[in-house]
Amino acid sequence: MLIGHTTFQVILSIAMLGVAALVLGGISLFRKGPGEHRQKAWLMLAAAIVLLANVLIWTV
Repeated sequence: MLIGHTTFQVILSIAMLGVAALVLGGISLFRKGPGEHRQKAWLMLAAAIVLLANVLIWTV
């Protein structure tokens, strides 16, 4: 393994914090209304899904 076990756990934890931030940010943009805010909200939620999928792949 190229990095230590503890470093790997820290990276996964930071990634999961990023997922939470993206989901919360996407939800808050949905509440702001239609238009450009909705598009950014969808992009943030899509990024959260991709990041979560990466974390799941790294842990399996």
